[in-house]
Order: sequence, then structure tokens, then C-alpha cells
Amino acid sequence: MSGPIVNPLDVPPDPTVPFQPKSGQRGTGFLTGPFQIGATPSATVGPYLAIGLTWADGIFAAEEGTPGAFWIRGQVFDGAGNVVPDAMVETWQADPDGGFPSPEDPRGAASYPGFRGYARAQTITGEFAIHTLKPGPLPDGEGGLQAPHIDVSVFARGILDRVVTRIYFADETEANAADVVLDTVPADRRDTLLATRDGDGYRFDVYLQGERETVFFAV
Repeated sequence: MSGPIVNPLDVPPDPTVPFQPKSGQRGTGFLTGPFQIGATPSATVGPYLAIGLTWADGIFAAEEGTPGAFWIRGQVFDGAGNVVPDAMVETWQADPDGGFPSPEDPRGAASYPGFRGYARAQTITGEFAIHTLKPGPLPDGEGGLQAPHIDVSVFARGILDRVVTRIYFADETEANAADVVLDTVPADRRDTLLATRDGDGYRFDVYLQGERETVFFAV
């Protein structure tokens, strides 16, 4: 005669040591020692995008050796001023003639030697880097021109959706002064959108929060 059926999920009253119920099935990974709760991932979205959605040559909006190409480098900082090591930075821009390599451009898809207009970079080394060309001016829809700029999306820990900003160039003073988008940004915050000359290209840091928070756009 067999003994009483024991439910493997039952927890004995007042166990003397931490107790992990057993499923009674092989290969289920029940613990043989005290049960301990480990750390969970810091976010449900952010870090995994940098791991899964970047690729080896993703940093090249312009191919290496393309005349006029340069690097844009920077870091992504959180609200405490710490570098975010697992962010993803995505860029999309016009070519030096102001055209886009996309059939969705109402002016028609442009083609520029060595340039694809799109890049993705991660910050695993502490900074991101994009190899590109300076874009040309674009129509602003009001009869004028937008200053040369790069559209930027940032994905990071704690962010369930991207944040969107732009990179303008500090050495395009005249064009920047006439840009209708920059004109909507308070004067004391426009410098958060400016890339400055640095070494073999430009420097552009992103601040997700805090006193130096980068200007982000609702799109």
C-alpha cells in the first residue's frame, strides 16, 4: 500500500531553513540549496536594443575613405551624470547635396557615392561613434532652408520608447540663425543641439536628464 500523495509545491510550516518547493519534474531547475533572489535586468527594453539591433558596419553612414567624411563621437549620460554603457544611437540624414537615399523623399531618392545616410552605434565602449558626411541644407516648408543637421534617436535603459533630437553644427552659425526649428528652442538651450569641432570630426554628447538635458522633440 502506497503512502499519502505529497504535493511537491507545499511549503512545510515554519521551515528551519529557506525552502524552495520542488516541481517534481526533472530538468525544471529547482534549487538544491537555499533560495536566493538575484538581480533582474535594469530595464525591459533599453540595454537589449544595443545588443541585438546594432551590426558591425552600422556606424558607417559614409564608407571609410569617402572624401569629406568625418567622425561624430559622444557619450550618453543619465540624470545622475553617469555614462550609459548600453545605449543605442541611431542617425538619419541628408547627403551633402541635401538629398535622401529614400524613395519616400518627395523630390525622389538621391544617390551619393559612398553614402547611405543611416547609422546605428552602441555605447559599450563608453561612447558612440558615427562616420558620416556633413548634410546639406533642406527646405523648411516655409520658403527657406533648414540648417545642416542630423536626426538622432536614442534608446537606453529606463526608456520604453526612443527620445528624438537633432545634431546641428556649431560652425554653421549663419545657417543655424535662420533655422526655423532652432528658432523654436529657447536661446539658452540651443547649445545642447550643437556638435563642436573635435579632433578628426565633431563632439556631441547626449544628456537624458538633469541641468544639461539635451533638447528632445515630440515626433
